[in-house]
Amino acid sequence: MPDTVKASLMNEQDVSRSLMRISHEILEANGGAEGLAIVGIVTRGDIIAHQVAENIQKIEGSAVPVGTLDISLYRDDVATKISPVLHRTDLPFNVDDTTVVLVDDVLFTGRTIRAALDAIMDYGRPNAIQLAVLVDRGHRELPIRADYVGKNVPSSYGEKVMVRLKPVDEVTDVRIIAADPTESDAAGDALPPEIDAITGE
Repeated sequence: MPDTVKASLMNEQDVSRSLMRISHEILEANGGAEGLAIVGIVTRGDIIAHQVAENIQKIEGSAVPVGTLDISLYRDDVATKISPVLHRTDLPFNVDDTTVVLVDDVLFTGRTIRAALDAIMDYGRPNAIQLAVLVDRGHRELPIRADYVGKNVPSSYGEKVMVRLKPVDEVTDVRIIAADPTESDAAGDALPPEIDAITGE
């Protein structure tokens, strides 16, 4: 059964404008680009991180280091995965004494970000870690808050917020996918959706 699109939230131009605004906010909050490092959570967080770094270079005229972070083995549900899909972590800089801006596409329960924090701390001790997300959809299960948000999206727990980004997707946009009516218990309450790279967590 194909996904039912409940609402289209952002097109490619909207995403681009939001990431440019986030880039300006990062620079303003940190007094420039000195001491900053951008780290994207694979896969779509990594794409966003590189775009933010490009924006900062255009605005500030100086490059900031960019890293890629795979949190597969740090997730609190890794023991339930028969064979977790592993990607490459690449942090081509020393995280000690830097301000790391962690980047992801969707902030949902906060569990992915908790895993990312654990992963970064294994590489060193940054001065601070800030969080930038394209979409914050609420429903937090952990006390985690984003410092920079492209768009706040009210959604029910059973719905999916789908972020598609070039070049891993054919288009760049953000949509809400309606909850699957078959994914409910006997009392009619929505069950937590399967979390994957598209929906975020």
